[in-house]
Amino acid sequence: MPKTIPLMAMDFAETATPNSQPNTDSSPSADWQQQLARAITEPRQLLEQLDLAADTFGDFSAASRQFSIKLPHAYLRKIRPGDARDPLLLQIMAQSAESHEVPGFKQDPVGDLPASRAPGLLHKYPGRVLLITTGACAVHCRYCFRRHFPYAQEQAGRDQWQSALDYIRTEPSIEEVILSGGDPLVLSDERLATLIDQLQAIPHIRRLRLHSRLPVVLPDRITDRLVEILASSRFDTALVIHANHANEIAADEIRVLRKLQAAGILLLNQAVLLKGINHQPEQQQALSKALFSAGVLPYYLHLLDPVQGAAHFDVSLQQANELMDQLRASLPGFLVPRLVREIEGEQSKTPANEL
Repeated sequence: MPKTIPLMAMDFAETATPNSQPNTDSSPSADWQQQLARAITEPRQLLEQLDLAADTFGDFSAASRQFSIKLPHAYLRKIRPGDARDPLLLQIMAQSAESHEVPGFKQDPVGDLPASRAPGLLHKYPGRVLLITTGACAVHCRYCFRRHFPYAQEQAGRDQWQSALDYIRTEPSIEEVILSGGDPLVLSDERLATLIDQLQAIPHIRRLRLHSRLPVVLPDRITDRLVEILASSRFDTALVIHANHANEIAADEIRVLRKLQAAGILLLNQAVLLKGINHQPEQQQALSKALFSAGVLPYYLHLLDPVQGAAHFDVSLQQANELMDQLRASLPGFLVPRLVREIEGEQSKTPANEL
């Protein structure tokens, strides 16, 4: 069979790749795009930068071929050199365990493909749809539930938004559009502005939600122009960030998140429960407190989606529920995320206490 190329590394819309020339937007935009173009994509380069031996993670060659690594230097700077158990490093470093086939772990763990209604448009839940704006991310998380997603066929790229918009236009029950990917903030400010303008022309859309890891991976992406675009639309707008550990939230991240909050953007966080990274109570407590200090409310803590290649991150339901009991006993209610699982075919996320 032909080798599968990981399409998460590609943006069929407008993404800088390590060998491409960055776009020539305004200076702040060009700066973040240049940072993205210089992202680390070679495991051995990453290990060398962190003063770790080349054999620290064993034979990761098959895993990195199947799903390449990627991280900007802004994220690298938050990883402790010489520490092979650093919780940020473990999220992005390829490991041999990813090549193990584990029963129950599959390529489409949450039923994205059956929910496709147009190129890049998923309609799973009543009242809202999800638009896959790009297949590219600023960082490749090893537990990503879309690491096998066929972006070449299923994303709404430059010439494919129209069919997705047509579907939304003919479904008056849809009140909310979720921009996802990949990561929608990999698109340039002006591409996002164009898309949001097109959505604003559909009268029954009332809410806009964006899911992005960039505020904690590449904070310079949050340009003044981007904040203006999000704040000036007619939509009630929420930005759901994705931080899994308190170490991901430092001064630069707090600065840009507070900028978004000051502009009236609702900020929420979705984390994934990951063995060896954030499955201890003190790690979750620190994350919730760091988020709130940055103006972000904990929203969901996801049980790991059973995606092929990520079984080594799995935390049992029993251990997860015990963790939540400890969090409820130690944090105010507004800092305790909801522990949920996404199950194919269900009408919403399923609370862990119903599993």
